[in-house]
Amino acid sequence: MDAENGEARAWDVIDKVGNCVMVTQFDGGLRGRPMQARPDREEGLIWFLTDVRAAKDDEIEAWPDICLVFIDPKEKVYLSVSGRAELSEDREMTRRLWDDEQQAWWPDGPDDANVRVICVVPERIEFWDGPTNPAVARREFLRAAATGEKPNLGERRKKSVELD
Repeated sequence: MDAENGEARAWDVIDKVGNCVMVTQFDGGLRGRPMQARPDREEGLIWFLTDVRAAKDDEIEAWPDICLVFIDPKEKVYLSVSGRAELSEDREMTRRLWDDEQQAWWPDGPDDANVRVICVVPERIEFWDGPTNPAVARREFLRAAATGEKPNLGERRKKSVELD
């Protein structure tokens, strides 16, 4: 799989899965939290809404390098996106990203003073794209245990792609 196909596959996974774990840095190490991703494939950006009362805005301001982890357990795809995050109070973008689910978090709507926008610019993607058939995976693990060789889980098993 070449870089272009790898990148397209990664965007397919992001679009399909939607939710991810955003890992940020803080003085004590790393912190992960579930977030709803809003990918913009054309622009090559991943958007999020967040609350200024949460710690992630301060963490992103101090350490903008972040990691996003998307998992599709049904297709056995695990995707890691490393990139740089930027925080803003862009009300127009907040309105574009807004949906009815957000009302539970911000009762005052998209103009709520606590809403912030996070824009992630992906720089590197890595994914593990395993066999969706559990019988194939089981057979390979049994074969590997018997022979001492690594299991062959498919040629798409792992892919790393540097993004421009």
